[in-house]
Amino acid sequence: MTDQPATPVASDFMTTHVEVVTPDMHLSDVIHFLLKHHVSNAPVVEIKDGKKILQGFISEHDCLCALSDEVFFGFPSPPQTARTIMTAHPICITPHTDLFSIVSVFNSHKLRHLPVVENGHLLGIVSRHDILKEMDEYYKKNLHHQDHERMLRDTSQTFNLRFTIDRDHE
Repeated sequence: MTDQPATPVASDFMTTHVEVVTPDMHLSDVIHFLLKHHVSNAPVVEIKDGKKILQGFISEHDCLCALSDEVFFGFPSPPQTARTIMTAHPICITPHTDLFSIVSVFNSHKLRHLPVVENGHLLGIVSRHDILKEMDEYYKKNLHHQDHERMLRDTSQTFNLRFTIDRDHE
């Protein structure tokens, strides 16, 4: 059996220019932001010493729920902000998380995007689109590299992976 190519990790294909919202942005500003940037969700970050510290993740779904509550039910009375409607402590990966572990997280949790975090700092984001593209490239390389040999893997790490988070900064 021939040597298999190195498995790509998140830092190899993550998007590093990530549009973010701040925790104090009002609901209407968050909605405008998502629509303007044509994104379905965004990391919520605080900037400290020039670094983006991940606080949560906010989605179109979060905004729809908050907006419908406010419009239909007439509450809450204080204006909603990204902080009050975001998902705090989102599932994250590190820049060193390998491709197959990331696929496992996406499949297990039905997510569309995963923040890439190290030491509490947001470094980038990986989307389902990024993963699909990377898997396709990896598949094509392996087919030619292996001459169609079956590749055996140690799956214990991937199968046991529920999610990867940066525990040093919780």
